[in-house]
Amino acid sequence: MSTKPQPGGDAATGTAEVDRLIAEYDEERPSRALSRRWDLGVRVAGFAVALLVLKQVFWPFAKGGQYYLVVFLAVTLPLVFLCYRPRGRRDGARRDGARRDGARRGWAAGDDPGPLDWAFAAVAFAVGAYPLFGGFDAFLDRQGQLTDLDVLAGTLLLVLVLEACRRTTGWVLPVVCLAFIAFAYYGGFLPQTWAVSHAGVDFGQIINGFYNDATGFYGTPLDVAATYIVLFTIYGSVLNASGAGAFFVDISFSAFRKSRTAPGRTAATAGFLLGTVSGSGTATTVSLGAVTWPMLREAGYPRENAGGLLAASGIGAILSPPTLGAAAFIIAEYLETSYLQVLVWAILPTLLYYLGIALAVEVDARRFGAKPVEIDAPGPWTLLKRGGYHFLSLGVIVLFLALDIPVYSAVVYATGVAAAFALVARRGDVRGWLLDLADSLATGVRSALPVIAVCAAAGVITSTITKTGLGQELASALVDVAGAISSDPTAVLVVTAVLAAVAVSLLGLAVPVTASFIIAWVVIGPALIELGVAREEAAMFIFYYAVLSEVTPPTALAAVAAAAITGGDVVKTMWRTWKYTLPAFLVPLAFVLTENGAGLLLRTPLLDALWVFVASALGVAALAVLTGGWLFGPARWPERALCALGALALLYLQPVTVAVGLGFLAAAVVVHLVRRRKEQHA
Repeated sequence: MSTKPQPGGDAATGTAEVDRLIAEYDEERPSRALSRRWDLGVRVAGFAVALLVLKQVFWPFAKGGQYYLVVFLAVTLPLVFLCYRPRGRRDGARRDGARRDGARRGWAAGDDPGPLDWAFAAVAFAVGAYPLFGGFDAFLDRQGQLTDLDVLAGTLLLVLVLEACRRTTGWVLPVVCLAFIAFAYYGGFLPQTWAVSHAGVDFGQIINGFYNDATGFYGTPLDVAATYIVLFTIYGSVLNASGAGAFFVDISFSAFRKSRTAPGRTAATAGFLLGTVSGSGTATTVSLGAVTWPMLREAGYPRENAGGLLAASGIGAILSPPTLGAAAFIIAEYLETSYLQVLVWAILPTLLYYLGIALAVEVDARRFGAKPVEIDAPGPWTLLKRGGYHFLSLGVIVLFLALDIPVYSAVVYATGVAAAFALVARRGDVRGWLLDLADSLATGVRSALPVIAVCAAAGVITSTITKTGLGQELASALVDVAGAISSDPTAVLVVTAVLAAVAVSLLGLAVPVTASFIIAWVVIGPALIELGVAREEAAMFIFYYAVLSEVTPPTALAAVAAAAITGGDVVKTMWRTWKYTLPAFLVPLAFVLTENGAGLLLRTPLLDALWVFVASALGVAALAVLTGGWLFGPARWPERALCALGALALLYLQPVTVAVGLGFLAAAVVVHLVRRRKEQHA
């Protein structure tokens, strides 16, 4: 007799274990566990930063946006050194786990900052606030003619930004930044026949570009982090504190009830909803796995397939409206469009992504003989009556954006709505509510620290590329490589797009999503635009591959975290994840290969977008047959091969190729049915 899984997971996987796994595997959140005293101090500082951010929304500094960014970086960079350990991520995570275990046994707990951390934090504040000491206007007036003290302060800030980036994301991005700096300084020593050679940039001018220029530390990436991303992390934290996370899981459990496909559907739906709270693919995967793995296990899912489903669902959350990944805000800034417009562009690709997962769930339920699992949870209508208000704050964001209210104002209002409902959930306990609210504001700021470090470091790359013109040269080189393979314009575009997809995916293996998008945009974006791809399609193409790098073997941190939960083989879990997300890897190519691809971003008339979506959906279905090995029954390689050809033809969105793709699909169905009939009569 089986037990009924409870919404929220089993006792074996508690909150501490979820936190430990997030700290170990999330590439942007490997924070340390502070002792109670220091944790309180960091929370107070985080709360103060949150008030600064909220103040800037309604009462911005009179001296302008760059002044705010200087203040913002000066008060957040020191927190990185207090919250993130200098050791390796995984060793530190294991030590933190041991400390948590020790804390439960009454030992002293915490991985507190040491003297070096405090020294770094103090210097970070000093050099971060340095432009304000002698008068901000006077500092700006020295642009291009910095004093020796200015250069020293800027150099120290550079070192500390790179160290903060190393602590939060690893060595790769700082090394990349140093390579760009070396290229800027030593460019004059390169052979003059090389296209990327240049006269070289004086070190003082390099620091000037980082420290006293709108393209450096205080450029668009940090502006997005300080203006949008931190507000969304605060919103997610407040929403979670209101009980939304638990509600989203419960409603997902309750919606599908008892059927053999219910466990897979529940995992996918809960992943989508939890993404509105988390904003991180790996963190969503871990939180999702903690509560749904017992149900998937009872349904009969193999460990690796369950892990693949969890990772795919977690990553899908940050590809989906209304709260996309951090890079989506940078898209809006780079393209000078509204965030609502970016959300609109993401609608159809999101539907295609989850269509692929839904079809894979249907196939898995049949291939593995999944069993129905009885869930001990109230009915969906009962849950909606109790907690349906949690959806309202999400609706507030979309509604206010539609009313042309700035996104930073919209998310603050949505946070207020979530906070108000949290008070209702507290049944009028104002004191407890205020403490929860203050804690949520601090947690939101702390969650944004890795992104802040990455965005500040990304300014090193964008500034260097701007000064040397490297981006355009690398983009031309990419097009030249494609041109060497074929002289046909269509073939050049196809090869360039494939090479770009591989390049962004590989780049994302080494650096976080935000940095991956920024680097790829300034290098690969111009190559696609040069070949006639619209800036909007190019940006979304790069965005999707930057996000999907989180499930790309051989790193695939989301899949590794899922395997840690299910106990499955890590490599097999990676490949199962890749199977679930294969449509997402191919659909972005459809954005850029033909003009009709714009329909997938709803940038064409509605009827054109409709046929493009239907063709792409059939392509996704063909891919599900290919990867799942199931049509109306087990599919053999002849029909799977036909489906592969059909998917490729359908995703090249031209009427002729779509017709060819439909022909391949029809042939696959005929071959499948004929073979099944022969087997039944044998």
